[in-house]
Amino acid sequence: MLGQSIRVLSVIPPMTQLNTPYPSTAYLTGFLRSRGVDAVQEDLALALVLELFSPDGLSAIRERIEAMPARKRSHRVSAFLDQFDRYRMTIAPTVAFLQGRDSTVGHRICGRNFLPEGQRFESLDVYIDEDGGDPLAWAFGALGMQDRARHLATLYLNDIADVLRDAVDPRFEFVRYAESLAQSQPTFDPLASALAAPLNLVDSTLRELTLQAVARHSPDLVLVSVPFPGAVYAAFRIAQTIKAHNPSIKIALGGGFVNTELRELAEPRVFDHFDYVMLDAGERPLLALLEHLQGKRSQQRLVRTFVRSAETSEVRYINFAELDVPFGEVGTPTWDGLPLDRYLSLLDMLNPMHRLWSDGRWNKLTVAHGCYWKKCSFCDISLDYISRYEAASAATLVDRIEAIVAETGQTGFHFVDEAAPPKVLKALAEELLRRKVSISWWGNIRFEKSFTPDLCQLLADSGCIAISGGLEVASDRLLKLMKKGVSVEQVARVTSGFTEAGILVHAYLMYGFPTQTVQDTVDALEYVRQLFDTGCIQSGFFHRFACTVHSPVGKNPEEYGVSLEPLPPVTFAKNDVGFIDPTGVDHDALGDALNKALYNYMHGIGLEEDVRSWFYGRAPRTKVPRDFIARALSARPGVDAPHR
Repeated sequence: MLGQSIRVLSVIPPMTQLNTPYPSTAYLTGFLRSRGVDAVQEDLALALVLELFSPDGLSAIRERIEAMPARKRSHRVSAFLDQFDRYRMTIAPTVAFLQGRDSTVGHRICGRNFLPEGQRFESLDVYIDEDGGDPLAWAFGALGMQDRARHLATLYLNDIADVLRDAVDPRFEFVRYAESLAQSQPTFDPLASALAAPLNLVDSTLRELTLQAVARHSPDLVLVSVPFPGAVYAAFRIAQTIKAHNPSIKIALGGGFVNTELRELAEPRVFDHFDYVMLDAGERPLLALLEHLQGKRSQQRLVRTFVRSAETSEVRYINFAELDVPFGEVGTPTWDGLPLDRYLSLLDMLNPMHRLWSDGRWNKLTVAHGCYWKKCSFCDISLDYISRYEAASAATLVDRIEAIVAETGQTGFHFVDEAAPPKVLKALAEELLRRKVSISWWGNIRFEKSFTPDLCQLLADSGCIAISGGLEVASDRLLKLMKKGVSVEQVARVTSGFTEAGILVHAYLMYGFPTQTVQDTVDALEYVRQLFDTGCIQSGFFHRFACTVHSPVGKNPEEYGVSLEPLPPVTFAKNDVGFIDPTGVDHDALGDALNKALYNYMHGIGLEEDVRSWFYGRAPRTKVPRDFIARALSARPGVDAPHR
């Protein structure tokens, strides 16, 4: 390999998304090609699903089921066997429909006599009206046949996934596949045991797909990007397969999971599978690695890279000091080589804003690197992906947008920033309008006062269809404690401005923050109810607060009224850390109530009910006036906002 060009294969491991490629390989491939590197990419997550959810894949599942003792088959598995011929007959046309390649199948799916219906279809009972009418008419009306069919087809795929989980691999998920093996695991032992186990159907299918990709591309270096804990197990299976097939192929591991959880990696067994483990933005470490593999740079001059010592077998971290590649020079991501016509547009949530994450083929693009605010106490603000803020010019961003549209033929964009800066979005909108570039876009922001009604309208005119942002705890006391830099009143006004401009709004919500009481939680839900009732937000999601070692809470717990539980010795993953909150609140029980309420609010149900009705047992009366948000919206600039 010395002195020769190196072919680089970037791989998306299972599981990430089914409707659109995870963007890491597109960024790396685009960057490497801009530097003259022979770079290609593969999405093995999509390939695995398409192989399993095919006529032959279902037949292979049936073979595994028939080898099981009948007494070990779940009700779902038995029902699948009973209706197997229908499943096998319908899987290919249903997948083609979800890929947008055969829309006519939607008519048969909507007839409710085409697809076999398992337990997932029981969720439709929630929508049946008192007269026994169409349970989905409220959501899709008389003309929404394609959307209705996509929702039913999604339930059908989820039914099959349940069977796969019961009969083949209990860890299988469309997104969070085997994530418990990796998330905050202090030792490598659980993952090592799983990797040493005999291959099941999912493993063997992934093995064959990996070998096919290697045969197609003959890479010298394979990059495996792992964004989430739910992609770690499959990433190691891919590396294990490649090493067994051809040990001379070098393999590097990186991505969001590595950047957050493997910063103190000391486990030598990781390097039985990977030759290099890289931290943070990958451009500079990759350039250094390529020079090293070509004999132009010693190992001691690698950048942000873990290796295993050949002499001692100990893990070493090497970080030769070099500047990162500026964000404006990372190049344009490319989706060349990814099968854009084979992604599945799913519709598991009927809410029009919530569905954007799984419905549609979005070009994912970053407006700026890092976060311009970087103060939130629950966030990993000490890490590079947050702390190093860099923006590109509006002209550069629109150049990238035009190049991506020309390549993909798709004009939908999801800006995947931590929080897109208002000034950059304003400049971007003006540049899009100046060049008469027509796209549809959505992304994540902070609900700050810079988003005036005029700016919201400008963003809408440029193609913005939806935004998401963190309301978090919907409590001014806790928002101040977490240094969010917003208030509930401000969020109401900002979100109302977006809604008035025709832009859908999703709120990220949080519960279980340090010192959050039951009263805080009830009051937060009342704020959320009012935000839905006044049309300020259309969608939301409650996350349970998790304390991480890289966040201000994890670094200075005493400032937040909590103490940390001691961590065991760590040689592998380190991120979440337990804490002792003196309030002693059972946040798990409260979380069930919050999520139930929010699910109903997103479907327009229960907005007139007292929020206490969602909680189990006794709950305190909210201290928030029922017209608080309405009064906040009616307050003119310069006039005191209403008091609680």
